[in-house]
Amino acid sequence: MASPFVIVYGGSGALGSVAVRLFKQRMYQVINIDLSSNDSADHSIAVPSSLQTLSEQSTYIADKVSVILNDNKVDAIVCVAGGWQGGNAASKDFIGSADKSIKQSVNTSLIASSLAARHLSSNGLLVLAGAAPALKGTPGMIGYGMAKAAVHHLVTSLAMPGSGVDGRVVGILSVTLDTEENRSAMPAADFSSWTPLTTVVEKIYTWLTSPAECESGKLYSITTENSVTKFE
Repeated sequence: MASPFVIVYGGSGALGSVAVRLFKQRMYQVINIDLSSNDSADHSIAVPSSLQTLSEQSTYIADKVSVILNDNKVDAIVCVAGGWQGGNAASKDFIGSADKSIKQSVNTSLIASSLAARHLSSNGLLVLAGAAPALKGTPGMIGYGMAKAAVHHLVTSLAMPGSGVDGRVVGILSVTLDTEENRSAMPAADFSSWTPLTTVVEKIYTWLTSPAECESGKLYSITTENSVTKFE
């Protein structure tokens, strides 16, 4: 029997790479979607930078995924693509940073949702990455907060009847993930309040394999204090 499929959107990034590695270890066939390949994945779809519009990117990815799956379903789609952008309305690059946030977070989540509507198994899991700060106003990072708030709305909508997605849908809302990039940027920070990447991916795996452990439509805020992480 062939191994089940999992799609990781953003599988070449920090959190995505950990997800690719863990699902491979758990005997899944992993499809990575990102701007660059991840050789650890069974299949890697590198989206060409020449594809600028959401429609172009979606069509390219959908065609590649359909060929790889060959009518098979996927057990999970984990979309952790994105990136942080700061700036208030008076910032010189306010519009540009907002546009980038929308492309990184909203567009990728929309494409992942479209893939879920086509390929996710009936009891499968779609995970989209929001952000805990975007549950309220974010004056110092307006574009980023707005984009993540849109992802939150998408999670809630997709979990409702008539959304076109039959599986379970959850949002993961972190504050600060413990990545090498964040440690380099904030070397004096309290790392015991940062969330380990493996902890997040292990929780996603638990939700996938134990459906009763997660509530579809829920936005799970991830908090870490004294190196203890909670999903609430």
